[in-house]
Amino acid sequence: MKDIVSKMGKVHNSRIDVDKMFHAKGVEEIFQALNSTIRGLSNEEAERRLDEYGLNELKEVKKVTILDIFLDQFKDIFVIMLIVATAIAYFVDFTKGETPTDAIIIAAIVVLNSIVGFIQEYRSEKAMEAMKKLTAPRARVIRDGKELVISAKEVVPGDILQLESGDRVAADSRLIEVVDLRTDEAVLTGESTPVDKVTNVLNEKVPVGDRKNMLFMGTHIIHGRGKAVVTFTGMKTEFGKIAEMMQAVEEEQTPP
Repeated sequence: MKDIVSKMGKVHNSRIDVDKMFHAKGVEEIFQALNSTIRGLSNEEAERRLDEYGLNELKEVKKVTILDIFLDQFKDIFVIMLIVATAIAYFVDFTKGETPTDAIIIAAIVVLNSIVGFIQEYRSEKAMEAMKKLTAPRARVIRDGKELVISAKEVVPGDILQLESGDRVAADSRLIEVVDLRTDEAVLTGESTPVDKVTNVLNEKVPVGDRKNMLFMGTHIIHGRGKAVVTFTGMKTEFGKIAEMMQAVEEEQTPP
């Protein structure tokens, strides 16, 4: 591979190799893969990458209202069949002068099914809103060797994050410097015990929860300080993957 970082600290504009296992690479390899340097990106390069990779934010597949969620419950072919069956059963019992027992039972099933579906989708929407609130509003980055405070949405791969106790991590990042750094990753892994962070190279097979040389969007620093180079932003982060899974609705075929 060509040398990406020149002696003058200039950065080439070639696309980042996003397939790298960043936790299993050394610091120099990380800078090379991300086309970055210890001085961070230039403002021009950061703007270019923002156009290329998009804003560093969690994106909703579609914004729906409560009415949309309610109406969606009646679009399933199985539910439509039950509604038709209810109408037929009611008509038959009505013509016979009998109590429409079958129609009432089927209608109850439709209503219960719709209520359960509505509650599940509504909770999913609320969970997505809660996740957005856990993301960092701002980030301190190093660009052209200078520390800047920017909107977290403007963070791009290759940015150098400057972090200290109390900060929320703006994007997935590979640590390059640590001073007694510990993080709370409960929002990502469910583990309430603080995680001691390192800069050591780890084995490729180490699972996400044990990648102690990485920082993840949505987690926060509870002790110490450090620097990290951003590897993934937005929906490409581990937090973003969870948000995407929460929004994924698998449509199951009704068995014949």
